[in-house]
Amino acid sequence: MKALTITLAAVTMIAAGAALAATDSKTKTATVKSPESIECSKQADAKGLHGAERKKFRAECKKELKAKTATKVPGSPPPPAGAKTDTPAPPPKN
Repeated sequence: MKALTITLAAVTMIAAGAALAATDSKTKTATVKSPESIECSKQADAKGLHGAERKKFRAECKKELKAKTATKVPGSPPPPAGAKTDTPAPPPKN
């Protein structure tokens, strides 16, 4: 009976450790990075930035990129090159 209790305790500890390890690996791999984050990381890599300097650069870069994308209308294609974006509305139909 004593051997069964010790075996059961060991199995429980192993299962708990495996569940904890599975949780840790899921949180690390489930991170989805935004396109802004990826682009800013590439720019920081190209500049060779590290540490606090890299963190500051990426924060400013993401803020600028998000501001640029917020001014665009989602789902609309970009205007053709050389086209005016301030076109008047067509006259109403009678």
